[in-house]
Amino acid sequence: MSNPGTGQGAKFTSGSTMWHVVVMTATGSIGLLAIFIVDALNLFYIALLGVEELAAAIGFASALMFFTISTALGLTIATSAVVSRALGRGDRDTAARLGGASMIFLGVIMLAVVLIAWPFLENLLYWIGARGRTLELSTRFMQIVLPSTPIVAIGMGATGILRAAGDARRAMYVTLISGMATAVLDPILIFGLDLGLDGAAIATVLSRIVLLAVGIYGAHYVHRLVKIPTRAELAAAVRPFFAVGVPAIMTQVATPVGNTYVTVEIAEFGDQAVAGWAIVGRILPVAFAGVFALSGAVGPIIGQNVGAQHYDRARDALRDSNVFIIVYVLIVWALMALAAEPLASLFNAEGEARDIVVFFCRIAAASFVFYGILFVANAAFNNLGYATYSTVFSWGRSTLGVIPFVWVGAQYYGALGVIAGWALGAVPFGIAAIIVAFRVVAKLASEGAGPDDVLPGPPPSSHSPFSTAKAATFH
Repeated sequence: MSNPGTGQGAKFTSGSTMWHVVVMTATGSIGLLAIFIVDALNLFYIALLGVEELAAAIGFASALMFFTISTALGLTIATSAVVSRALGRGDRDTAARLGGASMIFLGVIMLAVVLIAWPFLENLLYWIGARGRTLELSTRFMQIVLPSTPIVAIGMGATGILRAAGDARRAMYVTLISGMATAVLDPILIFGLDLGLDGAAIATVLSRIVLLAVGIYGAHYVHRLVKIPTRAELAAAVRPFFAVGVPAIMTQVATPVGNTYVTVEIAEFGDQAVAGWAIVGRILPVAFAGVFALSGAVGPIIGQNVGAQHYDRARDALRDSNVFIIVYVLIVWALMALAAEPLASLFNAEGEARDIVVFFCRIAAASFVFYGILFVANAAFNNLGYATYSTVFSWGRSTLGVIPFVWVGAQYYGALGVIAGWALGAVPFGIAAIIVAFRVVAKLASEGAGPDDVLPGPPPSSHSPFSTAKAATFH
């Protein structure tokens, strides 16, 4: 029987946890930076066209796309969690079957999301504040991009498998190559073919196809961690996948709910304010790529060690991640504060849009210490068997941590007050979440919980957990 702690492919169960955190985060950051920088360039190119409604349209479309991408992210988290824990146990065959089932779940669910949302695109965009020409433009953008959602979701799932296997380099290549494709296609389609906003939308779709191709190559052809399951195997995978997936989706959707409320409040102050918020939405992920990358990187590290019953290493990974977050955010905040005015000028921000960008860089950006801590805690909950905790904290932050703070800020300080309220609300929830995360790890360690307490299927010494009647029931 395989030792759970030395399972094939379980590279995170030995060595320095800080080193794993740094390597996974650094490579993840490069890939994310490519995507986010290209996203920012997209808005920059649109701004060069000199039509204010176009920038606002991108802002509204992005707010709506955040919902679909957040659903895909939740399912990707589930994919990474189930595959990494199986690898930590030393059960590679189960990991591959779960990987294949996860790809199917991602495709089917995101196709359903597209079919449900399509007839209501204009209504949804109107509801979040788009009006007139801006509403028309943002609806057209979404009509081009939305059908490609299943493509990007499956590609994201493939990156989750690569991270679960500890292949940080190939996971980076997926997003890096996709970002490079967009960087090449954007100016050609927007300016070269004079397609304007349509060109930006088409470039987004084509880059998603590239992301899928590169991701599937790494997950299936290189690691052999995507096996097409039979109907019985697919049914057997439902419970472990959605035990993480449903809470993870709810967790991910919480953020765009909160951001949508911010957009609605910002819209009360005009298109300039919305454009400023859209610019912040482009700067933020570029500046804090390390935070977003870490939230995806720490999950597989914790997951493999949970599968291997190494709870001391899971705790160390949690601690090291928070140290990384604090140092990283403080450095980035200092740089952003110094570069606030040039950044605003880069996006041709004027009036209230400029004020919002400068205020975010100099003041509100500091809140990402607490956002990062919350992200890390949520990743831990998803891999420790307490996924519902991540849902509770994320929804708490996106409701109680957004609505009252933003509303008060809007009433007394206008658009800048909205941004300030959005930033302040992260503080109490980040602190509370990480305290609970450490307590959960301590609880599991004291109880001596084995991998079967949080991982589906029989122990690795059995035949494939999907090939027997017992496989239908997960422990």
